[in-house]
Amino acid sequence: MSHSKKISPVVVTGATGAIGRLVVAGLLDAGHLARGMSRHPQRASLPDGADVVFGDLDAPSTLRHAFDGAAQLVLIAVPETVGAVVSRAKQAGIGHVVVVSSAAVTAGYDTEYNAVVEQTVMDSGVDWSIVRPGEFATNSLLIWGPSIKANRRAVEPFPDQAGHPVHEADIADVVLANLLDPCRRGRIDTIIGPDSLTKREQVAVIAEAIGEQITLDEVSAEQARGFYRAQGGFAAANADFLFGFESYDGVEGIADEPHDTSAPDDDAYLTLEQITATPARTFRQWAHDHAPDFI
Repeated sequence: MSHSKKISPVVVTGATGAIGRLVVAGLLDAGHLARGMSRHPQRASLPDGADVVFGDLDAPSTLRHAFDGAAQLVLIAVPETVGAVVSRAKQAGIGHVVVVSSAAVTAGYDTEYNAVVEQTVMDSGVDWSIVRPGEFATNSLLIWGPSIKANRRAVEPFPDQAGHPVHEADIADVVLANLLDPCRRGRIDTIIGPDSLTKREQVAVIAEAIGEQITLDEVSAEQARGFYRAQGGFAAANADFLFGFESYDGVEGIADEPHDTSAPDDDAYLTLEQITATPARTFRQWAHDHAPDFI
């Protein structure tokens, strides 16, 4: 007679994104069942062994099958539906939610988006952990990537603005630590990369990684906004915020982030090594990992 205990899956929303895909792979490597949720499961291309299911966070009524029998949830939610999403998670018996949020909450810039999601989860009665990534290293690919690929050019109005770009694998490692270690429940971790680099320095590191010179085209904020609106995609959608024309919460005429050489020195901003004792990945490593994407 078998006395084996049924293993409950972990549901990963945003499973086809840069972080979610790594979380799914990490769960499988650790011997856990990973259920990747996608609006287009037939195109998900998740690692072998993953259970791929349909689900749409904008339509909580679609989540019943995705949540059925699960024990944990990795949540990248939107404030408009998070209450209904968390309610359905509780009804399905999910007892622990890891929220992938934003360092903008730590900085006080985000009060109406990720902050609302966090508070809803914390007030829900389920166990929770919160991961607040800072500047994604992948933003440099989404913003500069098209022009670097086209003509080895990066358009930037604030070349001396410093940041700590974080490798998506570092973020995924913190999410995985929260899923696999019950002692990490109730934690809020704001994760940044180990390097303080200006935009100018980041472009130089990318140039080194691809083995070709990249021209840094210094322009005004207005010119940058026009350029990236024309480029489309992520850069166009975020141009007003990125270049100081509106706040994180979408208020026009208010710029949250300083566009100078300042960098966070608050103890709340931690690297992967400070959070999990695992060496953090540098921006140089990220650039070499993604060099083909720029070529």
